[in-house]
Amino acid sequence: MSNIVCDVCGKTGAKTRRLTRSVGKGRTAFLIEGVPVISCPHCGENYLTAPTLHEIERIKLHRRQFVEERMVPVARFGGAP
Repeated sequence: MSNIVCDVCGKTGAKTRRLTRSVGKGRTAFLIEGVPVISCPHCGENYLTAPTLHEIERIKLHRRQFVEERMVPVARFGGAP
């Protein structure tokens, strides 16, 4: 069992998951892979820590140093709302 204490509910057992997050909109949008997200099985919250948010801002500010161009297939959701 994880010993991370959830910042929302205060219970022990939250885990760090690595996810891909989209940043920006339109032609300036890009993805950041491996973003650590805290996920709590007790209250269901998922959140980013302050250091993670600072790193995302740093990546956004210096985007050209970090971005690697790749072709990404995109699907449009067409199901029920």
